[in-house]
Amino acid sequence: MSEEIIIVCLMVFMAMTGVAIARLHNLFAVVMLTGIFSLLGAAAYVVLDAVDVAFTEAAVGAGISTVLMLGTLALTTSEEKPAPPKNMLAALAVVGVTGGVLIYGTLDMPHYGDPNAPIHHHVAPRYLNDSGKEIGLPNAVTSVLASYRGYDTFGETFVIFTAAAGVLAILGRVRRSRRPQIIAAKSKSAAEDATGNATGDKQS
Repeated sequence: MSEEIIIVCLMVFMAMTGVAIARLHNLFAVVMLTGIFSLLGAAAYVVLDAVDVAFTEAAVGAGISTVLMLGTLALTTSEEKPAPPKNMLAALAVVGVTGGVLIYGTLDMPHYGDPNAPIHHHVAPRYLNDSGKEIGLPNAVTSVLASYRGYDTFGETFVIFTAAAGVLAILGRVRRSRRPQIIAAKSKSAAEDATGNATGDKQS
């Protein structure tokens, strides 16, 4: 019962954060709120005992993605251009229909923690009872992540690597784009100093 209360509270906070993201026009604030949204999602995954998914969400959603978006903001403006009202209504309609379809798709799912759910009678017992013999590892979680879900783990690692490479590429581009400006400013300052010194010598 306590886990359900925590999940409901996290979902409420996530909904409030989503509404704030949709209404704000300051892109820096939006980036910060998306990081908070990802942290709330990671906390929800921890409560649901999906620690590996929570780690990926926290690392990619709240960590690397936030740095990536901040690096992108350095190349753009910090304010969003308001969209026409008709486009907002169309987007709201699409989001509403999509959300309704997703909720409808979860109606036939077993309740959270239901001991009669299929996963508790087929998948989980096999992992716990047979993973040691099939994989040869004493830890069932390691067997699942490294073998049964090996492709999924590889995909998560590839996503983290790609996000990190994107962040480094954007940060490197920002440094390269700012370097000529810094050099030009220093050259201009040196030229002004030289001109001032020459003028002072003539006057003296």
